[in-house]
Amino acid sequence: MLPTEKPPPAGAIPPAGLSQATSRPAAVDTRSPRRPSRRSLLTATRATVAWALALLTFFPIAWLIISTFKPAGETFTSGLPSHWTLSNLTYVLTQVPFPRYLLNSAFVSVVVTGVALMLHSMAAYALSRLQFRGRTLIFALMVSTLLVSLPVILVPLFLIAKRLGMLDSYTGLIIPMIFNVFGIFLLRQYYLNFPTELEDAAQLDGCSYFGLFFRVVIPLSRAPLASLAVLFFLANWNSFLWPLTITSNPNLDVIQVGIASLQGQYSAAYNYVLAASLIAVIPTVVIFLIGQRWLVDSIKNSGLK
Repeated sequence: MLPTEKPPPAGAIPPAGLSQATSRPAAVDTRSPRRPSRRSLLTATRATVAWALALLTFFPIAWLIISTFKPAGETFTSGLPSHWTLSNLTYVLTQVPFPRYLLNSAFVSVVVTGVALMLHSMAAYALSRLQFRGRTLIFALMVSTLLVSLPVILVPLFLIAKRLGMLDSYTGLIIPMIFNVFGIFLLRQYYLNFPTELEDAAQLDGCSYFGLFFRVVIPLSRAPLASLAVLFFLANWNSFLWPLTITSNPNLDVIQVGIASLQGQYSAAYNYVLAASLIAVIPTVVIFLIGQRWLVDSIKNSGLK
């Protein structure tokens, strides 16, 4: 057996090398654990709500993706399909002129977006930076047109397009969609905060109004122009009422009209409709993901709350 150590006698001096702290018992922390702050709780609540809204928003897209790969008899059944199939996508891409619909929508959307950005930026710059009589009244009248929706002016617009010979043509699909006062309003709000020193410096260098606009204003307006490009492209890609009204030639059908043609008067092949909708959604999601940063920056800098 090992010999047991005897405790040192009372009043004995501890050996050299041992600190005074080792001869004392360790202090016990009696403080209560720190509670989470009010700010951290608020941040966690906001994050939870944001994730819940994100999942709620993504749910229709997830349902669309899953339903596209289901057999025709399981389109509206809950859960995953019994077996995954590509027959719906194959039918839409081969038996229906869907590539033609995609091409028409892409052409109309790109042309309308490009022309609208150029004309709207010019009008917004003139209404915000140039001094002329009646500028405020003109802008107020233009903004008031936002109160009038497309169904209200659909018949007069159709009659004007018919009188100008724009029925069943790309011209009829493009020109009436170029004019959108929202783009002028957004760009004007941005140009109102534009520094005047840059304009003065350009004018001292001999720049005309067009030179000032194209060499100074446009390069510094990339954020609002990019955000408007996203909005205009998405709006024209998803347009349905005006293309349905202005065209009767199947070769001019855009993607939304093509999807509607998959539904008959008394029946509808919803498995093909869902497959076509999935194909139509992909470009819009890609465009929005590319331009979302400029979209947020432009809204933040334009004064919109």
